[in-house]
Amino acid sequence: MKPPIDLEPLFHGGDLATARKLFPGAPEPFLDLSTGINPNPYLIAQLPPDAYTSLPQPAALARLARIAAKAYGAPSAAHVAIAPGSQIVMTQLAGVIAKGRAVVLGPTYAEHARAAALAGHEVSETADVEQLGEAALAIVVNPNNPDGRLVGRDTLLSLADRLQRRDGLLVVDEAFMEAAPEDAGLGDAVASRGNIVVLRSFGKFYGLPGLRLSFALAAPEIAARLAAALGPWPVSGAALAIGAEALSDRDWKQAARASLETAARRLDALLAGAGLEVLGGTALFRLVRTPEAEHLFRQLGEAGVLVRRFERQPGWLRFGLPGSEDEWQRLAAAVPR
Repeated sequence: MKPPIDLEPLFHGGDLATARKLFPGAPEPFLDLSTGINPNPYLIAQLPPDAYTSLPQPAALARLARIAAKAYGAPSAAHVAIAPGSQIVMTQLAGVIAKGRAVVLGPTYAEHARAAALAGHEVSETADVEQLGEAALAIVVNPNNPDGRLVGRDTLLSLADRLQRRDGLLVVDEAFMEAAPEDAGLGDAVASRGNIVVLRSFGKFYGLPGLRLSFALAAPEIAARLAAALGPWPVSGAALAIGAEALSDRDWKQAARASLETAARRLDALLAGAGLEVLGGTALFRLVRTPEAEHLFRQLGEAGVLVRRFERQPGWLRFGLPGSEDEWQRLAAAVPR
């Protein structure tokens, strides 16, 4: 008999209520470095007066789909489905294909495996890309969370071709792709390979995770099916307006990429200076390994600095980026030398 599936959401970064219970005497406010979110968010312009007073309009939805297609390299708006978060899309995708074997390239974000299991798939994890070719549903987070592993385009396209011969689906979660080389994304590949679905998250790079905005890039028939499942108002009017403005702002994007890369190098130097082994990451977070991970997690927490720990890899900790200079100095003071 298979063990029951946990219906509760998995614990993730950003849970300050739990942090306060763990560290009741910590100074406030917490410096939350437990998420891979840009600490310097996109500055929101004044929203249209009807952003909250009217239902989101189909024309605004279609406009954002066109802008997202251009921003992410998809062939057209017909290849884009707009959603309130990638996890909801993953839940829908897991039901697109017949129940079978789902294989996740890991170790990685755990919610995708959970979504596949809830849809009735037999789920396993592998560290070998080649083993994904035997799946009905193959899932790759690229760049990976938490170690930043980046699987090359040619490898993924070859994998999609193998899966196509067995009617398999390849889902590539590119939530952190803005922090990777610009030519690494697969948005353009959904034109030539109908069994690839690319997930793009807006909130992480733009520093606005509470907006709950994401995109699925896929063949038109899959995109249309996802859009139908999500309904006529998948996201708020505010999300439509802000997403359209931010994704069109290429100057901000280029400046943000450069700023994040500089901050990631600074964080590497700080962590290495504390004797921590930096395993990798992206420009939005860094992963370290230390035999004192649990002790360091608690030491930082008691100083009001929250980082991400991992139950399955107890020697790992993930650090997000501080934002202000005061936050950088606070982290430096909390990390032991």
